[in-house]
Amino acid sequence: MPNRSILAILLFLSVLGASLHAEDLGTVGPTYDIAERDLIEVIKDKFRRMEKTGELAGMQDDYKRKVMGGIERPRPVSGIRPTETARTFFIDPTWTLDRNVVDEKGNVLYPAGTRINPFDYARMTQALLFFDGRDKMQIAFAKRFMAESKMRVKPILVGGEPMKLMRQWKREVFYDQGGALSRRFSITQAPAVVSQQRRQLRVDEIRP
Repeated sequence: MPNRSILAILLFLSVLGASLHAEDLGTVGPTYDIAERDLIEVIKDKFRRMEKTGELAGMQDDYKRKVMGGIERPRPVSGIRPTETARTFFIDPTWTLDRNVVDEKGNVLYPAGTRINPFDYARMTQALLFFDGRDKMQIAFAKRFMAESKMRVKPILVGGEPMKLMRQWKREVFYDQGGALSRRFSITQAPAVVSQQRRQLRVDEIRP
Protein backbone atom coordinates (compact mmCIF):
# COMPACT_ATOMS: atom_id res chain seq x y z
CA MET A 1 0.00 0.00 0.00
CA PRO A 2 1.30 3.52 -0.76
CA ASN A 3 2.39 5.44 2.28
CA ARG A 4 0.72 8.68 3.33
CA SER A 5 3.04 10.93 1.33
CA ILE A 6 2.32 9.02 -1.90
CA LEU A 7 -1.41 9.05 -1.22
CA ALA A 8 -1.20 12.81 -0.62
CA ILE A 9 0.57 13.31 -3.94
CA LEU A 10 -1.97 11.18 -5.79
CA LEU A 11 -4.86 12.99 -4.10
CA PHE A 12 -3.34 16.37 -5.03
CA LEU A 13 -2.90 15.26 -8.62
CA SER A 14 -6.48 13.98 -8.71
CA VAL A 15 -7.82 17.29 -7.39
CA LEU A 16 -5.63 19.16 -9.86
CA GLY A 17 -6.93 17.00 -12.67
CA ALA A 18 -10.53 17.65 -11.63
CA SER A 19 -9.97 21.41 -11.40
CA LEU A 20 -8.62 21.51 -14.92
CA HIS A 21 -12.03 20.38 -16.20
CA ALA A 22 -14.22 22.32 -13.79
CA GLU A 23 -15.43 24.99 -16.23
CA ASP A 24 -17.46 24.20 -19.33
CA LEU A 25 -16.49 26.70 -22.04
CA GLY A 26 -18.67 25.09 -24.69
CA THR A 27 -17.51 23.89 -28.08
CA VAL A 28 -15.48 26.14 -30.33
CA GLY A 29 -14.67 24.68 -33.75
CA PRO A 30 -14.41 21.00 -34.63
CA THR A 31 -13.56 18.46 -31.94
CA TYR A 32 -11.31 15.40 -32.15
CA ASP A 33 -10.63 12.41 -29.91
CA ILE A 34 -7.63 12.89 -27.63
CA ALA A 35 -4.89 10.55 -28.79
CA GLU A 36 -2.44 11.24 -25.93
CA ARG A 37 -2.94 9.73 -22.48
CA ASP A 38 -3.97 12.10 -19.73
CA LEU A 39 -0.82 13.49 -18.10
CA ILE A 40 -2.19 12.90 -14.62
CA GLU A 41 -2.76 9.20 -15.36
CA VAL A 42 0.75 8.90 -16.77
CA ILE A 43 2.20 10.30 -13.55
CA LYS A 44 0.02 8.01 -11.42
CA ASP A 45 1.13 4.96 -13.43
CA LYS A 46 4.75 6.03 -13.01
CA PHE A 47 4.33 6.11 -9.24
CA ARG A 48 2.66 2.70 -9.25
CA ARG A 49 5.44 1.11 -11.30
CA MET A 50 8.12 2.69 -9.10
CA GLU A 51 6.36 1.33 -6.03
CA LYS A 52 6.11 -2.21 -7.45
CA THR A 53 9.76 -2.33 -8.53
CA GLY A 54 11.04 -0.91 -5.25
CA GLU A 55 12.49 2.14 -7.00
CA LEU A 56 10.25 4.46 -5.00
CA ALA A 57 11.37 2.93 -1.70
CA GLY A 58 14.98 3.34 -2.81
CA MET A 59 14.41 7.00 -3.57
CA GLN A 60 12.82 7.49 -0.17
CA ASP A 61 15.80 5.81 1.53
CA ASP A 62 18.22 8.02 -0.40
CA TYR A 63 16.26 11.09 0.64
CA LYS A 64 16.30 10.00 4.29
CA ARG A 65 20.06 9.45 4.14
CA LYS A 66 20.60 12.90 2.64
CA VAL A 67 18.39 14.54 5.27
CA MET A 68 20.13 12.72 8.12
CA GLY A 69 23.51 13.51 6.62
CA GLY A 70 22.59 17.19 6.53
CA ILE A 71 21.56 17.04 10.19
CA GLU A 72 24.59 15.08 11.38
CA ARG A 73 27.12 16.91 9.20
CA PRO A 74 25.81 20.30 8.02
CA ARG A 75 27.71 22.26 5.43
CA PRO A 76 30.53 24.27 7.08
CA VAL A 77 30.16 28.03 7.21
CA SER A 78 32.35 29.56 4.53
CA GLY A 79 34.74 32.44 5.17
CA ILE A 80 35.68 31.50 8.75
CA ARG A 81 39.21 30.38 9.54
CA PRO A 82 40.95 29.42 12.81
CA THR A 83 41.93 32.55 14.72
CA GLU A 84 45.44 33.64 13.78
CA THR A 85 45.45 37.14 15.28
CA ALA A 86 43.17 37.68 18.23
CA ARG A 87 40.99 40.78 17.96
CA THR A 88 38.17 42.51 19.79
CA PHE A 89 35.66 44.84 18.16
CA PHE A 90 32.29 46.35 19.01
CA ILE A 91 28.96 46.53 17.19
CA ASP A 92 26.38 49.23 17.91
CA PRO A 93 22.93 47.55 17.72
CA THR A 94 21.14 50.91 17.52
CA TRP A 95 18.70 51.21 14.63
CA THR A 96 16.52 54.02 13.31
CA LEU A 97 12.77 53.78 12.70
CA ASP A 98 11.94 54.33 9.04
CA ARG A 99 8.24 54.96 9.78
CA ASN A 100 5.97 56.05 12.62
CA VAL A 101 4.97 53.48 15.21
CA VAL A 102 1.32 54.05 16.13
CA ASP A 103 -1.17 52.53 18.55
CA GLU A 104 -4.58 51.06 17.66
CA LYS A 105 -6.09 54.58 17.56
CA GLY A 106 -3.47 55.94 15.22
CA ASN A 107 -1.65 57.94 17.88
CA VAL A 108 2.09 58.15 17.20
CA LEU A 109 4.08 56.34 19.86
CA TYR A 110 7.49 56.63 18.21
CA PRO A 111 7.97 58.93 15.21
CA ALA A 112 10.06 57.99 12.18
CA GLY A 113 13.69 58.83 12.79
CA THR A 114 13.65 57.66 16.43
CA ARG A 115 16.88 55.81 17.30
CA ILE A 116 16.40 52.66 19.36
CA ASN A 117 19.00 50.57 21.15
CA PRO A 118 17.63 47.16 22.29
CA PHE A 119 19.98 47.21 25.28
CA ASP A 120 18.00 50.12 26.71
CA TYR A 121 15.16 47.65 27.27
CA ALA A 122 16.78 44.26 27.82
CA ARG A 123 20.15 42.64 28.41
CA MET A 124 21.80 39.59 26.89
CA THR A 125 21.35 36.70 29.29
CA GLN A 126 23.99 34.50 27.67
CA ALA A 127 27.17 34.71 25.65
CA LEU A 128 27.32 33.25 22.14
CA LEU A 129 30.30 30.99 21.51
CA PHE A 130 31.17 30.26 17.87
CA PHE A 131 33.63 27.45 17.20
CA ASP A 132 34.56 24.79 14.66
CA GLY A 133 33.81 21.25 15.81
CA ARG A 134 36.33 19.81 13.32
CA ASP A 135 39.18 21.39 15.30
CA LYS A 136 40.13 19.53 18.50
CA MET A 137 41.76 22.65 19.97
CA GLN A 138 38.58 24.64 19.48
CA ILE A 139 36.46 21.88 21.02
CA ALA A 140 38.75 21.82 24.07
CA PHE A 141 38.58 25.61 24.31
CA ALA A 142 34.78 25.56 24.07
CA LYS A 143 34.47 23.03 26.91
CA ARG A 144 36.85 25.06 29.09
CA PHE A 145 35.16 28.36 28.29
CA MET A 146 31.68 27.02 29.13
CA ALA A 147 32.93 25.54 32.39
CA GLU A 148 34.65 28.74 33.52
CA SER A 149 32.19 31.36 32.24
CA LYS A 150 30.27 33.32 34.85
CA MET A 151 27.26 33.61 32.55
CA ARG A 152 25.34 31.10 30.48
CA VAL A 153 26.92 30.18 27.17
CA LYS A 154 25.19 29.15 23.95
CA PRO A 155 27.57 26.97 21.88
CA ILE A 156 27.22 27.52 18.12
CA LEU A 157 29.13 25.46 15.58
CA VAL A 158 30.42 26.85 12.28
CA GLY A 159 31.63 23.41 11.21
CA GLY A 160 31.55 19.84 12.47
CA GLU A 161 28.88 17.51 13.81
CA PRO A 162 26.42 19.12 16.25
CA MET A 163 24.49 15.92 17.00
CA LYS A 164 27.70 14.09 17.91
CA LEU A 165 28.69 16.83 20.35
CA MET A 166 25.18 16.92 21.81
CA ARG A 167 25.41 13.19 22.55
CA GLN A 168 28.87 13.60 24.08
CA TRP A 169 28.17 16.73 26.11
CA LYS A 170 24.54 15.92 26.90
CA ARG A 171 23.49 19.49 26.20
CA GLU A 172 22.17 21.55 23.30
CA VAL A 173 24.67 22.49 20.60
CA PHE A 174 23.48 24.85 17.87
CA TYR A 175 24.65 25.33 14.30
CA ASP A 176 25.05 28.56 12.35
CA GLN A 177 23.09 27.41 9.31
CA GLY A 178 24.21 29.29 6.22
CA GLY A 179 26.44 31.55 8.33
CA ALA A 180 23.60 33.99 9.06
CA LEU A 181 24.78 34.78 12.61
CA SER A 182 28.47 34.91 11.70
CA ARG A 183 27.74 37.49 9.04
CA ARG A 184 25.52 39.50 11.37
CA PHE A 185 28.35 39.74 13.90
CA SER A 186 31.10 40.14 11.24
CA ILE A 187 32.91 37.03 12.51
CA THR A 188 35.74 35.80 10.27
CA GLN A 189 37.77 33.80 12.81
CA ALA A 190 36.86 31.11 15.32
CA PRO A 191 36.57 30.56 18.19
CA ALA A 192 34.71 33.81 18.81
CA VAL A 193 32.56 35.04 21.67
CA VAL A 194 29.73 37.56 21.36
CA SER A 195 28.62 39.27 24.57
CA GLN A 196 27.17 42.55 25.78
CA GLN A 197 29.29 45.43 27.01
CA ARG A 198 27.20 48.36 28.16
CA ARG A 199 25.03 49.36 25.15
CA GLN A 200 27.11 47.53 22.55
CA LEU A 201 27.86 44.01 21.36
CA ARG A 202 31.42 42.91 22.05
CA VAL A 203 32.98 40.36 19.69
CA ASP A 204 36.18 38.57 20.74
CA GLU A 205 37.95 36.36 18.22
CA ILE A 206 40.24 34.25 20.39
CA ARG A 207 43.28 32.06 19.84
CA PRO A 208 42.58 28.85 21.80
